[in-house]
Amino acid sequence: MTAPFHIALESPSQPEIIALIEALDAYTKPLYPAESHYGIDIAALSAVNVLFAVARAADGRAVACGGLAIGPHYGELKRIYTQPEFRGQGIAAGILGFLETEAKQRGCRRFTLETGYRQPEAIALYERFGYRRCGPFGDYPDDPNSVFMSKD
Repeated sequence: MTAPFHIALESPSQPEIIALIEALDAYTKPLYPAESHYGIDIAALSAVNVLFAVARAADGRAVACGGLAIGPHYGELKRIYTQPEFRGQGIAAGILGFLETEAKQRGCRRFTLETGYRQPEAIALYERFGYRRCGPFGDYPDDPNSVFMSKD
């Protein structure tokens, strides 16, 4: 990261975090049909099995977030988002690395995610972190708008 950012586990039930999730939805909803939206809500992000990380700028503003839901067989990345004016500074990579480290400390050894094919920057980030395309997992349908990835 080029600027000083602090990443920590926090509750997603904070007004400025809810605003980040709403900004993510405003960005992704026009990209795909409604049946191809698989984001989870704040209540689901607040579950005990979800690690939720927030990146804050030096002035304390929340500028990025991401979650990782730990299940019995794998952890699934959810809701990774960086405000547009803070992109390109390595913040999403910082959140991704942070979440993986926290999940590994809790025994998680396999990571999965679903993203959309119209998000090449996200796909490139995940590929840099060693994620590879795979088929649908869990309850996901075989959706032509989705890109499924995993990493052991």
